[in-house]
Amino acid sequence: MKPILTLLFSLLLVCPGFAKDKPPNVIMSRTSPILMLMLLALLLAPRLAFGAEKTNIILIMADDIGYECYGAYGGTSYKTPILDRMAKEGMRFDHAYSNPVCTPSRVKIMTGLSNVRNYASFSVLKKTEKTIGHMMQDAGYKTAIAGKWQLYGAEHYEDAIRGKGSLPQNMGFDRHCLWQVDKSGSRFWGPTITIDGQIKKFGDDVYGPDVYSQFLIDRMTEYKEKPFFLYYPMVLVHDPFVPTPDSANRNSKDKQKNFGDMVAYMDKLIGKIVDKTVELGIAENTLILVTGDNGTHRTIQSNMGDKVIVGGKGNTTDAGTHVALFAYQPGTIAPGQFSNDLVEFTDFTPTLAEAAGATPLSPTDGQSFLPQLHGKKGNPRETIFVYNWPRPEKGAPRIFVRNQRWKLYSNGRLVDVKNDVLEQKSLKGAEYNVIRKELQAALDRMPAECQSLFKFD
Repeated sequence: MKPILTLLFSLLLVCPGFAKDKPPNVIMSRTSPILMLMLLALLLAPRLAFGAEKTNIILIMADDIGYECYGAYGGTSYKTPILDRMAKEGMRFDHAYSNPVCTPSRVKIMTGLSNVRNYASFSVLKKTEKTIGHMMQDAGYKTAIAGKWQLYGAEHYEDAIRGKGSLPQNMGFDRHCLWQVDKSGSRFWGPTITIDGQIKKFGDDVYGPDVYSQFLIDRMTEYKEKPFFLYYPMVLVHDPFVPTPDSANRNSKDKQKNFGDMVAYMDKLIGKIVDKTVELGIAENTLILVTGDNGTHRTIQSNMGDKVIVGGKGNTTDAGTHVALFAYQPGTIAPGQFSNDLVEFTDFTPTLAEAAGATPLSPTDGQSFLPQLHGKKGNPRETIFVYNWPRPEKGAPRIFVRNQRWKLYSNGRLVDVKNDVLEQKSLKGAEYNVIRKELQAALDRMPAECQSLFKFD
């Protein structure tokens, strides 16, 4: 501040009307209005030079959990008090959709591109891709990732894809703490974890999810004076369904009961991250987004009141693709908000780019939903497009477009999802022709065949 005051005084010495024998009030009355604007600009210079404080961003993606498992969406089987509170104090999206299986969803959320453009193989993210991590680094953010990677082609995969994918340190992340990079091993008790390129095998009394979450909490402390982006692709609540540190019976073999305990523990770990933002005094400057990579495991049954929902992971029905999406930022996102706008996984990169003031990844198939978080209409998408062929060495792709009610498959099958959530009937007749024409146009805008299958370079 002292150099600025010295400069101000120097300017006054040379300003028109300045005289040694004039009192200060006369001097200031004769000071040029232009000069006064210059003085104001100098006072504001530090603020202008550094710009407005950037928003921290935490993106959390739970593993294998559909919307039906959360109390905020009407689920009654499990305890999710933290996420229910985040929905109450933030925003809930009722039409968020993933791909039916994990790797396609992970590739899509990290690149902002539909799988029809850049999907190579299961467990692989091509080395040539630009990711959300690169985007945030380029915007001046510190970045870290913890949880599940499964994008390199680890040791247990077939030779054709082993090592064909990407390492986290090359994909835009300053620090990482991840299960299944090059090695497999346990993700839960006695985990094998790669931490900043070094593989570490933990003891049998160590619970992996505690390690991943604590790593990110430590990064929050490390990065608190800088803008940061944390990506948390959780290992919970994927099978094997085993007890958690909070389970009453550490030897339980009851998969349904253990799944419920895992959901509760997932919620607890997210709560620790939220609490850390409060402890560090950065809660109002931190946007937290929580979603899931696909539907719940098929062996799990959950209740929404008296309605039983059977998990549909791997299926293109709602049970396999309808996921939760919570957005939370006190003071920015008004409490108690919900949206019926369509959101799919290509939408995260443009949303985070807009929130961070970053240059968006290009090209992209996504649309930002940040305006909706701020209570504005924004530019909601009319349809979503899903190309589903997670293991292209097997079977055939399933491709569809949908809006909030109707879903059209590439084979011409049209379903009224709102009134036929299990997709047991196909619509025909005059109404079919009108709706099909509208959705067919969305299908036709995308490539009919995947452009990157088994192309790893």
